[in-house]
Amino acid sequence: MKVQSTSLDGVYLLEPTVYEDDRGFFMESYNDKVLAEYGITCQFVQDNHSLSRKTGTLRGMHYQLEPYAQTKLVRVIRGSIFDVVIDLRPNSKTYGRWEGFELSAGNKRQLLVPRGFAHGFCTLEPNTEVLYKVDQYYSHPHDRGIRWDDPEIGIIWPVVSPILSEKDRQHPFLRDAEINFR
Repeated sequence: MKVQSTSLDGVYLLEPTVYEDDRGFFMESYNDKVLAEYGITCQFVQDNHSLSRKTGTLRGMHYQLEPYAQTKLVRVIRGSIFDVVIDLRPNSKTYGRWEGFELSAGNKRQLLVPRGFAHGFCTLEPNTEVLYKVDQYYSHPHDRGIRWDDPEIGIIWPVVSPILSEKDRQHPFLRDAEINFR
């Protein structure tokens, strides 16, 4: 597995070694020893699985407040997404900056999103399925979000009018959001 740093400290793009033949493929999708070599030590406690039926479905930008903040390991098992993270750590030199990545069933990349980041994605194909591990259980009272179209952040999404849940439509702008990360 190849682990690549990104422009945002603590966010990593993982590319598994894939062994293919005429039967299909085999890959190791998770190995805590390999991640520990990069200082990534988390104990994942929950796996989540989403299906988005339509292209242009946008889910985000989500995070949980401390003490229930989550590290996520995200991968796509069918279809493809434009996956986005926003640095919400007020003392970070990249606070408020975002970065986007294409994850797909074809490229088999995974994204490690550490605590202190908002996360969301937009589907690029119909019937896209996303799996992600988290190192903290979901806590409704700590669940928060940032508007997907906050002009001060300026995310360049692959769609102009995404399909959103009512919850995601109601998220505040970053300047008005509740954040308690260090």
